[in-house]
Formats: sequence, structure tokens, C-alpha cells
Amino acid sequence: MPPRHDVSPWRGGWLRWARHCPSPNCNTRPAHACVDLIVVHSISLPPGEYGGGAVQDLFLNRLGWDAHPYYQQIRGLQVSSHFFIERSGRAWQFVSVHERAWHAGVSHYRGRDGCNDDSVGIELEGLEDDHFEAAQYATLLRLCDALARRLPIRHIAGHEHIAPHRKHDPGSAFDWHRLARHFAGTGIMIAPTIQHHT
Repeated sequence: MPPRHDVSPWRGGWLRWARHCPSPNCNTRPAHACVDLIVVHSISLPPGEYGGGAVQDLFLNRLGWDAHPYYQQIRGLQVSSHFFIERSGRAWQFVSVHERAWHAGVSHYRGRDGCNDDSVGIELEGLEDDHFEAAQYATLLRLCDALARRLPIRHIAGHEHIAPHRKHDPGSAFDWHRLARHFAGTGIMIAPTIQHHT
């Protein structure tokens, strides 16, 4: 039988080609929420260490708080993101895109407060102001394309743009120009680069 080319990459709110690990840290979006924003974050646990599975453990509420001194600073934290992209480009999904993940915190963008209500969060494995891998950008663009076909996406911004007084990720090394080139002519607006000053 020839392969089918009409199969959607989505099963409900779950992306077929991502690894699924449902997080308990989510809830229902407000009625009539217009999910038109993608928020890009960066995360590594412990900071600057990659590939150990601690980010996944954090989103699943199974991180061992005594496993590293840094974890005392985040002990008891309950957060999640819809997606996480490893340095290798492998994608994980923790929350359906139709549900509200807990990634943005206190935030404001395009005239609205509480960006968790109407956004999709994507965490890139990395450290603020460190480079990201080509494989991560490739997966990020593929993921954003899939989201734009599933949801009325009109904006892509960083955590630094929606909570500029609290957050600085994904940081100055993130290549916003790559996203701007990719989405040129689509009507999707890419957040302006913010210059951080110490």
C-alpha cells in the first residue's frame, strides 16, 4: 500500500512526531481564548548542563530537589511547557496545545495580560545568551509551521518580550532573524530584538 500523504501531523492537540509525556501542570484555557502567540524560552537544569533529563523531570513533578544545589532555588516549583526541544533537535510534548501550560508567568503582550491563557510555550534546551544548535532551529521552524496550520498563530515572541522586567530568555544569541526570514510574507509577526543592558 502506498504511503498516505494526507495524514495530519496532529492527533487532537498532540503532535504526532513529538515524544508525548503528559504533565499534570496544566489546566483549561479560558473560554473563547484566541491562541495566536508562540512563546520561545530557553532552559537547562542544572544551568548550562544538557541532556540529563532534568527538564523533563521538572515538568513531570519528579525532579529530585536534593540532586543538585541549584534545585534548592526552585524547590516545589510546578511549571510546564507545551514543547521542549533538546540540543539534538528531538521534540517532547507535555501539554496539549488546546490546554493551558504553565510557562509564561506574569506576562503581557499584544495588549493582553496572562499569556499562558492564549499562547503555546516552546522551551529550547540552552542557556541564556549561549548559542543554539542548528538541529534545534530546524525543529523549531518545523514545529512553528505545524502550529500555524493548527492554530491562528499571528505572533512569535520570547519570554524576554512578554515579561521583560523578569526574564531574559532565550537571550541575545537566539537568531530571531532566522525566524523572520522563514515567516516573511506569512503575516506572522516576529518580536523585535531587545537589547539588554547591565
